[in-house]
Amino acid sequence: MGGETLSKMVRIALDAMGGDNAPQSVVEGADLAKARSPHLDVVFVGDEAQIRPLLARSRHLRQSEILHTNKAVSPTETASQAVRRGRESSMWLAIAEVAGKRAEAVVSAGNTGALMAMAKLQLRTMAGITRPAIAGFFPTEKNAMCMLDLGANLECDEENLVQFALMGRAFYVSLMDKANPSVGLLNVGAEEQKGHEYLRLAAQQLSHPELDVNYAGFVEGSDLVRGEVDIIVTDGFSGNIALKTAEGVAGLFAKMLRRSFKGSVVAGLGYLLARPALKKFRTKMDPRLYNGAVFLGLNGIAVKSHGGTDALGFSNAIDVASNLVEHGFIPDVSAAIEKADAIREQKKIVNE
Repeated sequence: MGGETLSKMVRIALDAMGGDNAPQSVVEGADLAKARSPHLDVVFVGDEAQIRPLLARSRHLRQSEILHTNKAVSPTETASQAVRRGRESSMWLAIAEVAGKRAEAVVSAGNTGALMAMAKLQLRTMAGITRPAIAGFFPTEKNAMCMLDLGANLECDEENLVQFALMGRAFYVSLMDKANPSVGLLNVGAEEQKGHEYLRLAAQQLSHPELDVNYAGFVEGSDLVRGEVDIIVTDGFSGNIALKTAEGVAGLFAKMLRRSFKGSVVAGLGYLLARPALKKFRTKMDPRLYNGAVFLGLNGIAVKSHGGTDALGFSNAIDVASNLVEHGFIPDVSAAIEKADAIREQKKIVNE
């Protein structure tokens, strides 16, 4: 994932204590991101006694700012518990940097539910947005595909799905070198009469020419890996199942492949011959390169890193946040929602 690198300084707040490998993976990941993008200015929020020695060993971050707190959100806490107990936690204070306009984005590998709840509470939902959504990227046969919602909203109506499509389009354009990405709605069939009524109503709205969406129609679950559509929109229930299924299938495939190559001497020789191709395949499928799901629809950029990722994965989550800031993601979403609202009002007037 990428996009044009700009020179504007971008300040990002990092929840240094969130994730399985924190704070080491956070500091090392930030160091990698800083090496690629010298215009990054990061502030670490967390336990200074743990963070400072790691910064001293870094190549690019030795003088970085630390906002000290020795409190962190537990991965086992519910969202409500985290909000009640965590006002002095590294996660809350990192988000507060964005809410207070002292940073332009926040990145955390911590508790997903807590991060969403805290971000919604502090950053608030953008004007015109009914519900925020979680968006992320998947590898496909062609290029990376964006999918949303990945779990923030288990039930949705047609208005939610249309807004997800508009936010997803702005998200995709900010991160990928494609000006007019295609958008599809996940359904049980490609035919127009298939699926719930709210899906058909959303399809009608997305087909409106003034909305300026490159709508590609309904797509099925088997289409997720083909890459025929750039953005797939669905409710959080289906999206989360699709995400977890994809992760499980990828893990199963990797295990079965390793077992096959260890099955015999001939299989081992086959592995040696196939190793260059397998290395290329492994690089393309590496989940660390797609790390960084984004909470779309908030008045600020909040990026969720996978909790178990390493430094490379966390650095890619930072890149996602930086690119969204640089390419004006928030203003783009606001403009798209305003246009959709105007079209909806025009249709109401005509119908009346």
